[in-house]
Formats: sequence, C-alpha cells, structure tokens
Amino acid sequence: MKVLVTGATGFIGSHVVRLLVREGCDVYALIRKTSSTWRIEDILDSIKVIHGDLLEFANIGRQLETIQPETCLHLAWYAVPGKYLVSEENLNMLTASINLASHLAKSGCKRFVATGTCLEYDTKLGYLSESSATKATTLYAACKLALYHILTQLDAASGMSVAWARLFYQYGPYEDPRRLVPSIVCSLLRGEAARITHCEQVHDYLHVEDTARALWAVAGCTLSGAVNVGSGRPISVRDIAGKIGGILGHPDLIRFDTSQMNKFEPEFVCANNSRLRANTGWFPRFEIDEGLQDTIDWWRGRLRA
Repeated sequence: MKVLVTGATGFIGSHVVRLLVREGCDVYALIRKTSSTWRIEDILDSIKVIHGDLLEFANIGRQLETIQPETCLHLAWYAVPGKYLVSEENLNMLTASINLASHLAKSGCKRFVATGTCLEYDTKLGYLSESSATKATTLYAACKLALYHILTQLDAASGMSVAWARLFYQYGPYEDPRRLVPSIVCSLLRGEAARITHCEQVHDYLHVEDTARALWAVAGCTLSGAVNVGSGRPISVRDIAGKIGGILGHPDLIRFDTSQMNKFEPEFVCANNSRLRANTGWFPRFEIDEGLQDTIDWWRGRLRA
C-alpha cells in the first residue's frame, strides 16, 4: 500500500513511519528541507522522502499528482512546547491542511486520517467520548476543531473517507525533552532536581507506540468522523512523577510547586476509547509502569551516546 505521511520527523510521526515500514508499506514522507531527521535517520533508506512544505500550496498539488497515495496520515502541525497553544502558526497549519486534503481527494486518495486533540472538547466534562460537547479555549484547539468540521464535509462530498483521531496525552522515546515525562527523566538521570509546577492535573497518558498502532488501525478500518485515541485510564501528573522517581531510585529529587499553574492545562481529562476498540480491535500494549520503564531505558541510552 502506498501511504503518505506528513509530520514524519515529529514525535508521533516518527513512530508511525517505523510501524509502516515494519508493515511493509510503500511509505512516502513529506519533509521540509529544513527539518531535522534525527528521529528517523536509521530508516531513511526504507522510505521515500519527498521534500516539500505544506505551505507551498501549488507545489504540494503537483507532488500529490505524482505520488497518488492510497492513504494519507496527516500528523504535521506546529507543536513547539510552551508556544503552540496560542501561536498564530495554527492558522497557517489550518489553511495548509485544508489544501492538502483537497488535493488528496482530487488525486484519488481513498483514506485520510488526520489528528485532532482532546482539547477540542469541553474539558470540564472529564471523561470524554466522541459525543461530548466541544469547546475550544485556545487557538490551537479552535483550528483543530475547525479542520475537523471541514474534513467531515469533505468526507461527505468526495470519494475520500476521512477519520479524525483525537489524541490525548502521549509519552515515550523520541519525545521533545522539554515536555513532562522526558524533562523529569532527564533531570533524574543527571542527578538533578525535577521541578514540576503542574502536578495535580489528572490526564490520560498513552505510550507513543500504542498511539502509532491506533492511528494505523484507524487508517485500516472504515471509521469516519472523530475517534478518541487514549488509554482510557486517568493518572495524575504527581503519580507519574512519583513512578519515575521510584524507578530511578530518586524520589527525593522530585520537587512540586503548585503555586504556578498552566491556565490552559485541564484539571481532568480521560478518553472513552470504546469506539476505537470496538471498530479496530486495538488495545494498548503498554501499562504505565512498563511504558515509563521503556522510556527511561531509551533516554538512558541516548544520554550516554
């Protein structure tokens, strides 16, 4: 199967590409020339790299006419930690994504899977299903939600079926070291204190390899519309930090400071993933303790390299 992946050099995208290579797919990765390929450096010979920028609309159209992928996994988005929730880059990504989907439909692509976010929902509801009310409170979530509605109409109007994977929280190898889990792990591996300013929130964390498997499962089924991708098991940030401290034998280096809270972080969110499970047979392979150990082992190897 000929599969196009955008965002292939990113945290989730790199794991998706690795999975597709293992599955024997003919993988095309759309990558900007300025992007670092460190996450997929060892598999570059196994994929076809297409240099291009989603914001170069005419060029993207020409490339898609040449490639004519059967399936597209659209994972590219602006995701700089600490900036992406309010950045106007979200507007650019919304426009680029609409252009991509439109050209794919015209080129004969049969299946389009794009990634949304749990932040599209009214997160005050806590446990979230696909029928839960939406309420975007950031530019990031608003642009994702707008794209969801547009793609839903494109699904109805074209011959390309569209699924919208609403991602909750991920962790695992290759994550940006500024994010929660790797920041704690790296600090403790260096023997430094890990300072956590948002510890009371309870979120749904899923190992990134399970996330990649879920996305590929969605691509291979007939689901359309929104589908939650999460573990279905809530855990507090405090408990995650405690587990990492316990595994590394440094619980004393975990320092909590609840005086500084991120106003954009929901207090409690957890996925109802029954739609995903029922329609694909997917289930998470990593329990949280096993997943954190896997992540720690990866970071230990990377810091030693």
